Amino acid sequence: MPWTDSHCHVTYDGVGLDAVARAAHAGVTRVVTIGTDVDTSRQAIATAAEARARGLAVWATVGLHPHEATAGTAGLAELAADPMVVAVGECGLDYYYGHSPRDAQREAFAAQIELAGRLDRALVIHTRDAWDDTFAVLDEVGVPARTVLHCFSGGPDEARRCLDRGALLSFSGIVTFKNAAEVRAAAVVCPLDRLLVETDAPYLAPVPHRGRPNEPAWVALVGAAVADARGVAVGTVETATWANAERVFRLGTAAPGA
Repeated sequence: MPWTDSHCHVTYDGVGLDAVARAAHAGVTRVVTIGTDVDTSRQAIATAAEARARGLAVWATVGLHPHEATAGTAGLAELAADPMVVAVGECGLDYYYGHSPRDAQREAFAAQIELAGRLDRALVIHTRDAWDDTFAVLDEVGVPARTVLHCFSGGPDEARRCLDRGALLSFSGIVTFKNAAEVRAAAVVCPLDRLLVETDAPYLAPVPHRGRPNEPAWVALVGAAVADARGVAVGTVETATWANAERVFRLGTAAPGA
């Protein structure tokens, strides 16, 4: 069973479809590329279509990142209806950087939760230093049936709060970092059927590639770190995350349009 990179930015500098092709040769045969505003969401859809022409299995999401919250969500609904789109997001709250006012972040987040529910798309959440407000907005609007906490950076307590709401946890290269014991502990408490792996490329390259632009091909290193933390065979995580990505994003087993 090959790997799925459940969250990367193929349209960003340093990634591109050549990196997706390298990943496919390395056994990472499905990739979800992420939109973070209207322009990058449109680019994600176009990139997924171009990938299909090259025989590569890439799907898109459309979303408004909390850093861009003041731009508003106009235009996302139309893009989210495209058949190449499997999720709304990444969206959520980021109080670490505070590039957008918190009230604008919460408003944009709530709108995208509603959109995911209305269009029956998965929801991909970014949250940083904002756990309580993230859960408050989710509880107020209603958690979509297929919800993913991307690049999970909390510990077991935050993991349980996510899991109690039916969400899946997606682990990135952070799980390989020396100072990420809490994230590894979260990976241990996460049930296998609620677990995903991602690169967030070009960010957060896993050990031993830290400091370099990340690539989808390296998602297997994330999976290996999760397996090591859980004390299971790598193939166990590989099989579970493949099935989970297929279920939550409704990917199917073939490339789009195949």
